[in-house]
Amino acid sequence: MTTTKTKRTGVLATKLGMTRLFNAEGEHVPVTVLQLQQCQVTAVRTAEKDGYTAVQLGATNAKVKNVSKPMRGHFAKAKVEPKRHVREFRVSSDALLEVGAELKADHFKVGQFVDVSANSIGKGFAGPMKRWNFGGLRASHGVSIRHRSHGSTGHRQDPGRVFKGKKMAGHMGDKRITTLNLEVAALDAEQGLIMLRGSVPGSEGGLVRVRDSIKNRKPRVKHVAHDDGKKDKKAAKPAEKKPEAKAEKAA
Repeated sequence: MTTTKTKRTGVLATKLGMTRLFNAEGEHVPVTVLQLQQCQVTAVRTAEKDGYTAVQLGATNAKVKNVSKPMRGHFAKAKVEPKRHVREFRVSSDALLEVGAELKADHFKVGQFVDVSANSIGKGFAGPMKRWNFGGLRASHGVSIRHRSHGSTGHRQDPGRVFKGKKMAGHMGDKRITTLNLEVAALDAEQGLIMLRGSVPGSEGGLVRVRDSIKNRKPRVKHVAHDDGKKDKKAAKPAEKKPEAKAEKAA
């Protein structure tokens, strides 16, 4: 008999930056600080009405003048303040929330693992050496003002074109990046802060989607060395007694 695991909704947070914490052993732990800002449920999708189950969240209150008229009606129906960001999270049918409910930082717990998604920092138009780690052309001997170029990209008459996906200069960054299995190092429910061990993609002030880890649902347990009763085979064996020398036969 197979049992289905409950799939909870995630949260929408704002990246504030990085800092460090010190644990009980005095170890330095680098963390990324995320803050939940008025994260509320703005709509619920059900299988009967929409064909799938999901929770729509809105985060960070916005001015009414900066919200379109259709979205004003949407927020008014949900009886929540207009939001700057609106996203959906697929959930199981037993994890649906009520419209208007607000999510806090204690939605997670210290020690559990989460997955985060955000748009990476945009780098603008970048050359092949920065974008794809190309080696570039020779520094001298015939190369003129083309040292950092990628060189030839074409083919012969057949196929007579450049294949799609060719590594060339172009726009770098500003792509959706998902980082898996980040540990929740600390929480502050009053200020809505979530501190994750390690780095989170995106720039400061950017929107970050945080959800339960899909690969590691168990909280992290620090390994403690202990005696498991298995000793070295050589040490476990008692010292063998040397056989007594046989008396030599009398001549």
